[in-house]
Amino acid sequence: MVEIAFKLDPGKDEIDPIHQGLIKFNREAIGRAAGWQPFALNIIDDAGAKVGGLEGWTSHDWLFVGAFFVPESLRRQGLGRELMKRAETFARERSCAGIWLDTFAFQAPGFYEKLGFTQLASIEDHPRGSRRIFYMRRLEPSSTH
Repeated sequence: MVEIAFKLDPGKDEIDPIHQGLIKFNREAIGRAAGWQPFALNIIDDAGAKVGGLEGWTSHDWLFVGAFFVPESLRRQGLGRELMKRAETFARERSCAGIWLDTFAFQAPGFYEKLGFTQLASIEDHPRGSRRIFYMRRLEPSSTH
């Protein structure tokens, strides 16, 4: 008999069978591996401490920005734009079709819009009283890459 087991804070042995099954299914469906590659761009302060940056991964020909943070004291100095520029360079190196991400309304949706991202969707009341916004930007072919 089949059962369903619920687990809080699952370990590798609970998660791996799910991921491995999905990876196998996807590979068979599209005829190739996803090309999943995690990466991080860290902001390092004068003392050598990692204080922020951007992390994400490439998969199925797109780059996803998983987390992006610039400390308040370092904002409005071009670091955010530089992080996004470097992520785009990496995406182009991986021949990605575009970049996608999500953010909350209280974070920086205007920043992404200034960089040419288009809103795909949003979820109202996530968290309650705010909303989560999904953005994407296609990468046009570049003659320099």
